[in-house]
Amino acid sequence: MHIKNQQDFWSGVMFIVIGVGFALLAESYDMGTPARMGPGYFPFWLGVCLALLGAIVLMTSLRGETKEDTEIGHFDWDILFLIIGSIAVFALMLDHLGLYISVPLLIIFSSLASHEFSIKIAIFNAIFLTLFTWLAFIKGLGLIFPLLPVPFGEWSLLAQIFVPLSLIIAVVTLARRLKGK
Repeated sequence: MHIKNQQDFWSGVMFIVIGVGFALLAESYDMGTPARMGPGYFPFWLGVCLALLGAIVLMTSLRGETKEDTEIGHFDWDILFLIIGSIAVFALMLDHLGLYISVPLLIIFSSLASHEFSIKIAIFNAIFLTLFTWLAFIKGLGLIFPLLPVPFGEWSLLAQIFVPLSLIIAVVTLARRLKGK
């Protein structure tokens, strides 16, 4: 078979690999039943669905006519580091800055990775997703997360160093993105 669309082919491969990885890792947790789900139930089925979606995308890349301009271009490492870095900073900030500050910062910082970045859209998404997170996880599932920041003196040494440093880096990146528009 000949690959007709490079982007779809490699996207399908990526979805399959990530989906199978999620499903395999989720099997180490208690699965439970559909009526009483364990911690591995949802990630397992999410991984299976992602792998199936990847298989569909991969199969469609092998059918039809060859598409023009579907070559894989230059990989932008900055985008990868922005997204992974914002998730890592969120994980570090959540206990110290609380949900109401950490989620909007995560959304705005990860939005910087988009080539079509818009501060208005990023702020709207941050407000909406903070509200959704509060409704789904705090009110809906009853999870316990700190909502407001704790005093700086109560932070761990790691957080006292990396949270302000990451905020400075993110603000500089945001300023550079806004200046470039």
